[in-house]
Amino acid sequence: MAETQTLAEFYQQKFNWLPENLQQDIGHFNVFRLEDFQGPSAKTFKYSRRDFYKINLVRGRNVYHYADKSVELDGSTLTFFNPQVPYTYETLSETKTGFFCIFKEGFFTERMRGSINELPMFAPGGKPSYILTEEQDAHVSQIFTKMLDEINSDYRYKYDLLMNYVTEMIHYALKLEPTETLYKHPDAKSRITSIFTELLERQFPIESPSQRFTLRSAKDFADQLAVHVNHLNRAIKETTGKTTTEHISERLVSEAKALLKHTNWNVSEISYCLGFEEPAHFNNFFRKQTSQTPSSFRIV
Repeated sequence: MAETQTLAEFYQQKFNWLPENLQQDIGHFNVFRLEDFQGPSAKTFKYSRRDFYKINLVRGRNVYHYADKSVELDGSTLTFFNPQVPYTYETLSETKTGFFCIFKEGFFTERMRGSINELPMFAPGGKPSYILTEEQDAHVSQIFTKMLDEINSDYRYKYDLLMNYVTEMIHYALKLEPTETLYKHPDAKSRITSIFTELLERQFPIESPSQRFTLRSAKDFADQLAVHVNHLNRAIKETTGKTTTEHISERLVSEAKALLKHTNWNVSEISYCLGFEEPAHFNNFFRKQTSQTPSSFRIV
C-alpha cells in the first residue's frame, strides 16, 4: 500500500523547514519554480499519495506514473494531481524547467461552494495531463509568474487573488484537449476505487432541500458495483489508505459544512438531505467529525 506524503513532509524533504503557519492554515497555498529544485541535491519522491493538490507546468521528457496509468510526456505539459491518487514521475531530460503550486482542499472550500474533485482534471478516472504549445506555455507561465509575485506581496487579500489565478488556469486547461498517451495497467483494485469515488461524488453537490444523499454505506456501494462488500473495503483501503466509511464520512461532512455556510436551510433540512433519519443523528455525526455542533459551526 502506498504511503501518503503530508504537506509537512513535503516541506521537510524539499527545504528542511516548515512554514510557521502550516499547522493552522488548512487552506495552505504555495508556488515554486522547478529550476529551484535542480542539481545533485535534488530529491526524487517515491510513488505515493500526497495529502495536498499539486499543479505542474514542466518542460522536457518525463514519464508520470499516476494511479493505474503511466503517461509519457515530451515538451511543455500542464499536469494536475489530487490527494486521492498516488503518483510520481521520472525525468528523462537533463534539465527541467517550469513551475508548480501546491494547496490544500481548504484553499478552495473556504472561498467557494462545491468540491474541487468535481473538476474533470481532478475527478476519479480523469485525464490529468495537457500538452501545451509554445503560445499556451507562455500563457500558463504568465499565470504562474503572477502567483509568484503575489505570494511574496503584502496584499491583504492575496489568497483570494491566488485562488482566482488557480481557477483561471483550471478553466484554461479545460478548454484544451487532454493528452491521449495514457495506458492502463490491469489493476482491478484501482478501477474499483475510481468507480466508487465517482459514484460518491456524483451525489454532490446537494442543490435543493428535496435532494437526498442515498448511497450512505459500504454495502450500498458494493451493491451498485456488484462486488462483495469485503472486496470493496479491501480495494479502497489498499489503494487509498482509508476505509470506505472514512471516505463517505469525509465527503458527507464536507458537504454539510458547505450547506451550513452557504445556504439558509435549517439543520433539519440539511440533516434530511444528507440521508439522516433524525436531526439528532446528524448532530452526533457532525460533532464526532468536527468537535462542533452544526449550529455552532454555522455561526463561527
